[in-house]
Amino acid sequence: MALLQIAEPGQSSAPHEHRIAIGIDLGTTHSLVATVLSGKAKVLNDEQGRVLLPSIVHYSKNSTEYGDAAKPFITADPKNTIVSVKRFMGRSKADVKFQHPYTLAGADNEMPAFETAQGRKTPVEISAEILKQLKDRAEQSLSNPVNGAVITVPAYFDEAQRQATRDAAELAGLNILRLLNEPTAAAVAYGLDQESNLTTDRNYVIYDLGGGTFDVSILRFSQGVFEVLATGGHTALGGDDLDRLIVKWAKKQLNIETLDDAEYAHFIVSARKAKEALSDATSVDIKVLTHHLTLDRTTFEEIIQVALDKTINVCKRVMRDAKLELDDIQNVVLVGGSTRSYAVQKVVREVFKQEPLCTINPDEVVAIGAAITANQLIGNSKDGSLLLDVTPLSLGLETMGGLVERLISRNTAIPVARRQEFTTYQDGQTAMLIHVLQGERDLVEHCRSLGRFVLHGIPPMTAGQARIEVTFQVDADGLLTVSAKETTSGVNAQIDIKPSYGLSETDTERLLLEGYKFAEEDKNLRHLNETKVEAQRELEALTQALKVDSNLLSTEQLTALNQAAEALKAQLETNDIKSIEHAVEQLKTYSDAFAAERMNQHIDHALKGTKLDDWSNSN
Repeated sequence: MALLQIAEPGQSSAPHEHRIAIGIDLGTTHSLVATVLSGKAKVLNDEQGRVLLPSIVHYSKNSTEYGDAAKPFITADPKNTIVSVKRFMGRSKADVKFQHPYTLAGADNEMPAFETAQGRKTPVEISAEILKQLKDRAEQSLSNPVNGAVITVPAYFDEAQRQATRDAAELAGLNILRLLNEPTAAAVAYGLDQESNLTTDRNYVIYDLGGGTFDVSILRFSQGVFEVLATGGHTALGGDDLDRLIVKWAKKQLNIETLDDAEYAHFIVSARKAKEALSDATSVDIKVLTHHLTLDRTTFEEIIQVALDKTINVCKRVMRDAKLELDDIQNVVLVGGSTRSYAVQKVVREVFKQEPLCTINPDEVVAIGAAITANQLIGNSKDGSLLLDVTPLSLGLETMGGLVERLISRNTAIPVARRQEFTTYQDGQTAMLIHVLQGERDLVEHCRSLGRFVLHGIPPMTAGQARIEVTFQVDADGLLTVSAKETTSGVNAQIDIKPSYGLSETDTERLLLEGYKFAEEDKNLRHLNETKVEAQRELEALTQALKVDSNLLSTEQLTALNQAAEALKAQLETNDIKSIEHAVEQLKTYSDAFAAERMNQHIDHALKGTKLDDWSNSN
């Protein structure tokens, strides 16, 4: 029987075709694009049959080369050949501490621009050029325009880095369906093959070591739903770093102190070739310029051990976060071209005490997962697993005493919204500063500031009466919006958190590690600051009350009350919490009696002139 397929509104003009959705793995060293054809995810190649597009752009005065065509210029014209641009995305000029041949323009606290033969180019523009190449490849291969795309990013990309990626995609003319964490995309590619295990919970470690980034995530597959239990990583650790360690070793062997940009480029290329060759050979000859060296597997392992140790430390921390033991992990999935290295596979095997999975090409698995997700989001498929990403760091705001009130804890599934009610600190307060923070510590000074805004127009009320609803909303791309609303008047304000640059890898690590290291100290500091805030409130309330009703006290009572207040003020200059609490108790001994006198007076005033009949009639 012949079937008539009818196109829905918004679908392709050809009724027999799906809407075209693509998944793009925008990688540090290589990028690629995939789509779903006839129900199967497939990576798309160029006219020469190549799947991987080197993430390289060369700018000459009259032309621009991309990918493989730009490769020769890494050594021939390094200043105008941009490689690993992903490392610069959403980062400040001050964050760029690794060696590179480029002339960077711009202020230290801004995303840098590259000085090229074609003028200044930003990381966003260069990434857009790479994305445009992949978009064109897909449209030529599929003979149809692309309707939507899912682009992957490292799980540890912060708001600035994600926004920079989204900006690049829009500049390339892509309709962004979603930004997807790279380990999550890999989980989609593998997890959809696990439908036979719907009745059994399974835990997976996704170990993703690419050219310039490292991510590890622990995912639970339960009843057809993927949940990211925990995630961690480095935004600047990958195969590029292994190459640099080999170069460092080579310089030491040859007694070379410094290399110029052209020499460094030659050394890097040779180091990469040697690293790749050692996956099959037990030793390799390195020929670079006029020098010859031999590198064997044992030496190679010693050279890169420092980088591998960093990845394993992250793995152990993420396991602790997920509250899992080694026995709880069913499979370890290797993702990223750098996991082809026998040394990486060996260390993963030893740490997790099992053979890691690498059944899908580790270069392609992220793009395949992105394509499957894109196909679902565009409406071509209703099948597939539900997937929940997580926030990498806690989000909160500043409260009195320089404390952080967390609204969204790290490793919370996204998209997510959290709402909490706050109030004013002072009588007649008509504005409130909302200071948004990211981090694991309890004090503002130890966390990263994401942004500030002011809620104006709060009706003047007694302290504590106003009700301010603050909402934190993280969308599926990991981008944060914070809004505040005063409930009686309806006045509101909001901010989209889009900082000008992102966290450096050291900052990210620092925020997490300090959260663990200083947990007990932070708990004590929070208690101290909260006690001080409450004591200040007590003193301010007493000052206001004395202005009105000091006549209710005898001279002796007033003197004793003032002495107790002064004693508390003196203790507030110290950090002795027990002495502060004792001073508060002493003050309350006198202030409670004063409060009782005030209450009696107010009741007397209220009842003056009231007849007994009035009371009986009121019931």
